[in-house]
Amino acid sequence: MRIILNKTPLLRTLCVALGLASAAVLQGCGTDNEPTIGVYSGRHYNTDQELYDRFTQETGIKVKLLEAKDDALIQRLRSEGERSPADVLILADAARLDRAAQLGLFQAVNSQALNDAIPSDLRDPSGRWFGLTRRMRVPMLNPKQVTSQAVDRYSKLADKGLAGKLCLRNRKSVYNQSLVAFMLDRSGEAATSAWIQGMVANLAQPVFSSDTPMIRAVAQGQCGVALANTYYLARLQAGDKGAADKALSQSVQVAWPDPVHVNITGAGITANSKNPKAARRFVEFLASSQAQGGYAAANHEYPIQGEGDDPVLQAWGNFRQANVSAAKLGELNGKALELMTANGWQ
Repeated sequence: MRIILNKTPLLRTLCVALGLASAAVLQGCGTDNEPTIGVYSGRHYNTDQELYDRFTQETGIKVKLLEAKDDALIQRLRSEGERSPADVLILADAARLDRAAQLGLFQAVNSQALNDAIPSDLRDPSGRWFGLTRRMRVPMLNPKQVTSQAVDRYSKLADKGLAGKLCLRNRKSVYNQSLVAFMLDRSGEAATSAWIQGMVANLAQPVFSSDTPMIRAVAQGQCGVALANTYYLARLQAGDKGAADKALSQSVQVAWPDPVHVNITGAGITANSKNPKAARRFVEFLASSQAQGGYAAANHEYPIQGEGDDPVLQAWGNFRQANVSAAKLGELNGKALELMTANGWQ
């Protein structure tokens, strides 16, 4: 967790005494009339802070940042109520954004800039939250065991030919829940139930608790194919996790189903924001073309439109994005989890 503290009389004295030499002190220096917004974020990347600093330089609006797990931030905002210092809430996954909206934690925003920058299927129809980056949950395979043609549809993951070759993360993963919601929206309850049953029957080993070790298992041949978010593999292949993981992960290939399920990271202005105009400028800045590349690149995600210039992602080739709204994924989350539980997804 990282918190940038408000300035105090003592800090103002230090600012003068140190001649503004320290970047850390600079976060708290300034005049009393400079606006400050509180940002609660489930993201935790250094490049995000660089963008927030640029926003401050361009607008004079300071950013007081608190980073924590998404669900913890939702609970914190609920507990704080009208006392909350948060003006913006940033969360990963459409289901979490929808949950926060249903809990009344966001206010509706009418922004032409946001409507122009963000496709309608990647923002809330009521203007309560807006997608900022895209991540895809797709098959990742070991080509020595599974071909890309064998998994070019999500439905094929339930085929008997993959018996003993499939690895999955547990049903607690909100990313898996959103994928099931996607299948539910496209295929209906009966077909989605059969799909889950088929995948459970194909498992090579018990479900994983996170994506990264599951991808390593694919690389090592313990699994022929797994379902994972694209940025987890991109981190490994880019060397973010070290040279050993970079070398190991080169044997893992992305298979693009047609069409591809898309999920998002997004943001909204809190219901009890004390600075809604400044908060709106902040979200508009993150959605702008000047910030989009850097915001997505921080986590090897795709920008909200286009494919960006991340060399790891570019090496995977093109894909066709499914036309299913992120809001719909959130609405179907409860039913998706119910089906996962009923059909044996641990």
